[in-house]
Amino acid sequence: MSSPSNPQDIVGYVALASAADVDHALDAARPWAPDEPKTRARILNRAADLYEANAGELFAALAREAGKTPTDAVAELREAVDFLRYYASEITGLPALPPRGTITCISPWNFPLAIFTGQVAAALAAGNAVLAKPAEPTPLIASIAVRLLHEAGVPIEALQLLPGTGPSVGVAVTTDPRVDGIAFTGSTAVAQAINRGAAGAMAPDATLIAETGGINAMIVDSTTLPEQAIKDIVEGAFRSCGQRCSALRMLYVQEDIAEDFLRMLYGAMDELRLGDPWSIASDVGPVITPAARERIAPHIAAARAAGRLLKDVRGPEDGLYPGPAVIELTGIGALALEFFGSVLLVATFQAEDIDQIVSDINASGYGLTFGLHTRIDDRVDHITRRLSVGNLYINRNQIGAIVGSQPFGGEGLSGTGPKAGGPHYVRRFLRPPCPGHAPVAGDAISRADAQRLLDAACTDKQAQIEARDLPGPTGESNRWTTHPRGTILCLGPSAADARVQMEIAQAHGCAAVGIAPGLEGAGTLSGSLERTALTELTGFAAVALWSNHADLSAARVALAARDGPLLPLIATDAMAEFCVIERHLCIDTTAAGGNASLLAAE
Repeated sequence: MSSPSNPQDIVGYVALASAADVDHALDAARPWAPDEPKTRARILNRAADLYEANAGELFAALAREAGKTPTDAVAELREAVDFLRYYASEITGLPALPPRGTITCISPWNFPLAIFTGQVAAALAAGNAVLAKPAEPTPLIASIAVRLLHEAGVPIEALQLLPGTGPSVGVAVTTDPRVDGIAFTGSTAVAQAINRGAAGAMAPDATLIAETGGINAMIVDSTTLPEQAIKDIVEGAFRSCGQRCSALRMLYVQEDIAEDFLRMLYGAMDELRLGDPWSIASDVGPVITPAARERIAPHIAAARAAGRLLKDVRGPEDGLYPGPAVIELTGIGALALEFFGSVLLVATFQAEDIDQIVSDINASGYGLTFGLHTRIDDRVDHITRRLSVGNLYINRNQIGAIVGSQPFGGEGLSGTGPKAGGPHYVRRFLRPPCPGHAPVAGDAISRADAQRLLDAACTDKQAQIEARDLPGPTGESNRWTTHPRGTILCLGPSAADARVQMEIAQAHGCAAVGIAPGLEGAGTLSGSLERTALTELTGFAAVALWSNHADLSAARVALAARDGPLLPLIATDAMAEFCVIERHLCIDTTAAGGNASLLAAE
């Protein structure tokens, strides 16, 4: 493995897992002390101590293998340790349910220690066995983490490292019936491929937790304190060379202030130092691979040719430094796909256009992070109530979520939930009861009739079900809330099952559509819906079905064949948490300049 900052720097060597290695790991995997929660908590805390004691080795690996600057390396170690301690603290409050069994954890290269550790620690906290497949560019960091977890006391059969490529190891550990769940962080396209492979091979109630990135926007209005917003924009767009799923991609600046504001931004960019991440003087390190650079460079070149390149900063000739750059764009609707890198897209707007911008952000389908800089409280409330975004940040940057204070994860194309570092996460690695009722025969329901029923349903996804203030530093407000997931399609299989499903969905603010033989009442149809229809029907956010294995498998395969967001199949009668989505609002209450409450609305 060579360093992205210097291809001649050989960081280390890795032996990729073979097909025989994967098969052996699957056979050897054993759940970890499911009846000893205090043991699991003690060992995870011990692992956190060892991470801190071995900070120097981890910092060196993060810099050399992943291109992390010292600032980013410190933050990543802190997050990894926080995950270990937070999930250890969650163990004693878990419901009395067994672990799912064996969990595959597939982590990304952009947080090769923090996300890797978070996935593994949560699955272990619930008592599962874990097969950990790190990203191809960063297996050495993962090997250090696994070594420290084993040293802390995690049994080898409960945690096995399987470095390798996606087509070989990744496919093998997500399409094997011996696997009982998957935690994945990466692109939406890969998550969809994993979901389809798992649906056809694994148990239909196997869990899939996917965090899949985003096209993240920030709005800066004319009441903003420019110096504060500039700092947050530079951090959000260019820190980690823009290689964060939470990074700022699309900046909207109110036209009244745009000229002076952007001049300040360009000046701040000129002060950035690009170079060797091991140097304390470097602000921005390299992108991860030559392929990553080649995906970014055409965006910059095309913008330069079209006269839309507003600013770029040249990095060292040696190494992988394709930016930072600012490109003019009409808005988020003109961005066809998510990309990783230090490229910031900028559009200007008139004050009366804010509602349209919010609608455009929602229409993108992604819902991970959003930032707003304003000193008008009514504007904060108005915008945050309308956005379908998992993590919202006010008057601060939109990266660097803190475990336990800012649970992280999106909705729509940005992930399945639950939020990492939040109160629902570990519980998703437990095995809930599944009734497994026999299918009930009934007259066939046409897809057209089912679609009409779904079209008539309506859920207020902004309605608040639960709210909780979370801890944080003085001067920062952190509020976690749950909201209705959307319309739940309740398929029984019996009329009695469907009625209970509808009642649970409605109790959590969701619209409920029921289809089952003998079912009567508003929002229902009596009969059977062919499971293949679930691929084409629209207007629902989840399917509740408490049927047998074959029926559930048919439904899972049909759902996985859909394009767009990954929709859950709720096979358990403990379905309450599947009916809600989580959001988090973080406000810097010390934002300089105060609240401009006396300013007229713009």
